[in-house]
Amino acid sequence: MNDARGQYQGNLQYAVDLALCIDATGSMSPVLDTVKSSALQFHQRLDDVMAKKGKSISQLRLKVIAFRDFGDDPSDAIEETDFLHLPAQSGAFEEFVGGIDAGGGGDIPESGLEALALAINSPWETGLDRRRHVIVMFTDAPAHPLGTVGAGAATYPRHIPRTMDDLFEQWGYARSQTSVMEQSAKRLVLFAPEEAPWSEIAEEWDLTLHFASKAGEGLEEFEMDEIIETIANSL
Repeated sequence: MNDARGQYQGNLQYAVDLALCIDATGSMSPVLDTVKSSALQFHQRLDDVMAKKGKSISQLRLKVIAFRDFGDDPSDAIEETDFLHLPAQSGAFEEFVGGIDAGGGGDIPESGLEALALAINSPWETGLDRRRHVIVMFTDAPAHPLGTVGAGAATYPRHIPRTMDDLFEQWGYARSQTSVMEQSAKRLVLFAPEEAPWSEIAEEWDLTLHFASKAGEGLEEFEMDEIIETIANSL
């Protein structure tokens, strides 16, 4: 894999953007190391699968959004990177992921929808021949409704929607005029409990894959493999 776009002249150029939303609250402590390990291995495993299919990723960018709960501690409810080019910026990616510590969270629902909204509004790649824009959500908890808990905090993101209907409009659908994501490129993978809002998103949003999670139970290898295969097969 190489960041240099010109290397693949004469062949289709594949661009993959991946936004990882990681629940970093205390309840994720038993499984956070597994999630972090999967995140750190992701680019190499995807590259290997693509190579077996006779394809090369011309550009791979990853960003991480670690979230907790604006109702518990607004100062560290959201931590995020910009999109990082891999492998060139692997060091910065590994440093950020390695520094995510599980803690806090307060009540059971967390600020997962704020993280999802930030991911949807990311500056996705618009060039190259084929693009895949993937959001992966790792959480073991339901989420507070948008624009409610902690919305008055100075650190609460001001540019995200305040309702689920508005967030759905940003996610978009076929022939949507309000989507901020490219319809043919986007995918959403939820590793989340079968509770609101995740179960509703899995049922109502298009191009969404849901793996049910439970508190204290980690990401299974077959699930990460299926996530990677889903991306590779759709390019």
